[in-house]
Amino acid sequence: VEQARKKACEVLSTIANGINPNEEKRKIRNEITFGEMVNDYIYKYGKQHTKSWEDTERTLKRLAGNLYPRRASSITNRELLALHIKIGEGCGQYQANRVIEKIRSVYNKMIEWGWEGKNPVRGIKKYDERARDRFLLPDEMPRFMQALMADDNETARDYILMSLFTGARRTNVLSMRWEQIDFRNSIWRIPETKNGDSQMVVLVLPALELLQRRFAGTDKENPWIFPGSGKKGHFSDPKKTWKRILKRAQLDNLRIHDLRRTLGSWQAAMGASSFVIGKTLGHKSSEATAIYARLNLDPVRESVTLATQAMINAAEIKKTIISDSITLQLG
Repeated sequence: VEQARKKACEVLSTIANGINPNEEKRKIRNEITFGEMVNDYIYKYGKQHTKSWEDTERTLKRLAGNLYPRRASSITNRELLALHIKIGEGCGQYQANRVIEKIRSVYNKMIEWGWEGKNPVRGIKKYDERARDRFLLPDEMPRFMQALMADDNETARDYILMSLFTGARRTNVLSMRWEQIDFRNSIWRIPETKNGDSQMVVLVLPALELLQRRFAGTDKENPWIFPGSGKKGHFSDPKKTWKRILKRAQLDNLRIHDLRRTLGSWQAAMGASSFVIGKTLGHKSSEATAIYARLNLDPVRESVTLATQAMINAAEIKKTIISDSITLQLG
C-alpha cells in the first residue's frame, strides 16, 4: 500500500508538471529502434554523402547487432563503454574506435534531424592509435611469394599480386574493369578513389603480363578483371586465401592493405622521393598539390619498376611469359 501511495504521488507530481504519463509511455513504445536509426542514417545520408556506407552498415550489424532491436533512447553510455572495451579486446582497438565513431555519427545525425534524445557515446574516450608501419621485409618476401604462388585460387592470387605491383587500394583493385586499362600506354585509369578524385596508375611489366594473361582467358562479355559470383559481379572476399598464404609463409600481423605500404616502402628503399611515392599511391596532400600538378608519370613508372623488380629479385622469382599458365613462377 505504501509503495502504491508513493507511486501515485509520483504520477500526480508528473501531471502537475504538465506531463501525461500515458503519453510518455506511448512515445517510448513508438520510439525508433537503434536498427531503424542505422537504416535511416544509411539510406538518407550515408549513400549520398559517404563512400564507406557499406562498411558502416556491415560493421555495425556484425559488432553491434544486439543493439538493433533496442529503443534508441534505452541504450546507455555504460553499455557502449562496455561494448567499446569488448571489441577492443576481441577485434583490436582500432576496430573498437571505428565502431564507436560510427555509432556516434548515427546518433548525431538523428539529433540533427529532430530526434529528441541524447547521444550515449558522449564521454567515451577512444583508444590511442599508433600509425601502422607494417610492410613486407626483404627476408619475408621470398616466403610470402612462395606461399602466394603455391595457392590454387588463381583469382585471389592475381588480385594480391596486382595489389602489390600497383599499390592501389583494396576496393579499387577488386573493382578493376577492362575498360579502365590502357594497354598501349600501360596505364590503369581509376575513375574515383577514396579521396574522391580520379587516379592514373602506372602498370609495370609484371602487372601488364598478369593482365594480358587474364585478358587472353577471359569472357569478353564480362567487364570485371577479377570476376566473382556475388551480387556485385566482381571478386570480393580474399580473406580465406590471405589466411592460407600467411599460415603457409609463417607470417603474422600482415594485412592486405599492408601491400600498399610495402610498395611505397620498397620505392623509398630504391631512393624514390616522398612526392613520387605519394603520386604512386594517390595520396592527397595540400603540401604536395603544386608538385603533383607538375609531376608526370615517368619518374613514377621508373620508381615502381625498380621497386617491383627488387621485390621479384628478393623473392628469387623468374619471369616467364606463358599465356596459358601463370606469368610469375618460382625460379
